[in-house]
Amino acid sequence: MAKVLLVEDDTNLREIFEMRLQADGYETLTADNGEQALAIAMKDKPELIIADVMMPHLSGFEMLETLRAAPGMAQTKVIMMTALGQAEDQARGEKLGVIKYLVKSQVTLEDFARVVREVLPPGDQAPKQTKQESESNMQDDNNQT
Repeated sequence: MAKVLLVEDDTNLREIFEMRLQADGYETLTADNGEQALAIAMKDKPELIIADVMMPHLSGFEMLETLRAAPGMAQTKVIMMTALGQAEDQARGEKLGVIKYLVKSQVTLEDFARVVREVLPPGDQAPKQTKQESESNMQDDNNQT
């Protein structure tokens, strides 16, 4: 089951988005600020992080800057959500590798669910393979051709 970390300081929105993610087959982790999100992300290594931009303690951008510098976290998929749709915020997100940038006032719950499915289909978590398993699979593929 694909693991998603949802970071949102608005309790009502966090609960609504979390219920939708779970209904769509995702394992969810939640945080209500950037500091909490960093700790959870480092420990649980989600396949996708959906983060609000404006949060207490650490903004979504500050959290992402720290996350990108951490070992093994540079390629984690990220969707950012915000109340503001300013071009400079979107550009900053793109520089940090944000895949999608959603403006809360312009997105429905269905839009949210569709974007998440596009970025990380439910149950699409790739099993972790050892180097030996990976090489064995490559040899099997070569032998079949």
